[in-house]
Amino acid sequence: MVKGENRPRRARRTPPAVRDDRDIRAVILDATRDLLAERRLDEIAVVDILTAAGISRGSFYFYFESKQDVLAELVRQAVGEGHEAARPWLRHDGDDERRATIRHGISEGARLWREQAPVLRAIVENWRADPKLTELWLQQMDGYTAAAAARIEQDRAEPEGVDPRTLATALTWLGERLYYLAAVGVPPFDDEEALVDVLTHIWMTSLYPDERPPG
Repeated sequence: MVKGENRPRRARRTPPAVRDDRDIRAVILDATRDLLAERRLDEIAVVDILTAAGISRGSFYFYFESKQDVLAELVRQAVGEGHEAARPWLRHDGDDERRATIRHGISEGARLWREQAPVLRAIVENWRADPKLTELWLQQMDGYTAAAAARIEQDRAEPEGVDPRTLATALTWLGERLYYLAAVGVPPFDDEEALVDVLTHIWMTSLYPDERPPG
């Protein structure tokens, strides 16, 4: 080509072709989830994800900026299920439904952490190490907190002198810590029934101190 001659423009980048009709983005997510079941996030490199997913580096970086970006998407998917689990208590109509709906939400939270343990362990262990993960986890936890605070204000059940938002924040982060301890097998919280029992007791005595447990 003659010097100074205009070079042809590069074609606009398009998504890589899907091999074997697979959704590459989903394959990356699945491969990363599987790797997290075996190793910590800091022990996983992008090349490990490429190998596990059977894709090229270009395919990975078309969809994600980093392994932290992949984790963030996995967390969003998992937390979405958690919000669904909390709906019965957030929408309950009568006082007689309080304990049952709180226990249901906590039980579903325990199930979610059991099923999504690799992903949720990874975010708890790494959210302070990456600015995007920090922002993501704080936003997700704030979503739970805001919903709980609104329900507390509606029930007007908070102990005198305790701000509903502060109480909701404390209960939400306490749950995160105990679910995490259960996910890594720390007794007595590795016993799911014991975990649900104690969290239900804490929520009920904090929110509805005058309500006696059944039996």
